Amino acid sequence: MDDYIQERQAVSPEFAQAYDQAEIDLEIAVAVKQLRDSLGLSQRAFADLIGKPQSTIARIEAGAVTASNKTLAEIAQKTHKQLRIQFI
Repeated sequence: MDDYIQERQAVSPEFAQAYDQAEIDLEIAVAVKQLRDSLGLSQRAFADLIGKPQSTIARIEAGAVTASNKTLAEIAQKTHKQLRIQFI
């Protein structure tokens, strides 16, 4: 599978970009889910705390949507956490 992905990325810039974005979305999904779990909140309670619809939280946690910097900053602010973005 890794070979296939590397081959596709080499010949298709669109595939490479979509793959990279999917990895970012998955990282965000895991981080938001872990944060919500650490707070002991349901998706609905977390969404109420953040001021977003529950469906938005569900889509973020599923990796089905790219959460904006603004949304991530709101999550951090409402949960009294710091948001860090790193280039590695």
